[in-house]
Amino acid sequence: MRTWTYSPGSIEREWYIIDANDLILGRLATRAASVLRGKHRPQYTPHADCGDHVIVINAARVRVTGRKEEQKVYYRHSGYAGGLKSITLEKQRQQFPERIIEAAVKGMLPKNPLGRKMFKKLKVYAGEDHPHTAQQPKSLSLD
Repeated sequence: MRTWTYSPGSIEREWYIIDANDLILGRLATRAASVLRGKHRPQYTPHADCGDHVIVINAARVRVTGRKEEQKVYYRHSGYAGGLKSITLEKQRQQFPERIIEAAVKGMLPKNPLGRKMFKKLKVYAGEDHPHTAQQPKSLSLD
């Protein structure tokens, strides 16, 4: 019996939408990363990008457990000496709520060119509105 490997051109990509309202951040991120990688498909191929597009709305309303709101810190670096910047989850939610979900999902994808290609299929919006209605996204549950 031969093993069939799928090429990225033979995959028909779907669009899924996740409403992050009152969902726990880690559970949302694992489901989104799994769909971006294509692990929900029977044609999953580890070395190819065979995943689907994911739209996340209401990113500002995602929940975290425990005291992460005050204790979780995001870091970034400008590239210059002494250029380390930090921001707590609470301030990140006020300024850039999309980055909370983006950082969680990005950490669950492969750290290579393939992972960066998969990450481009993630679209995150702070509110209800998104410009992808023409793609007719299907609702995705976290079951």
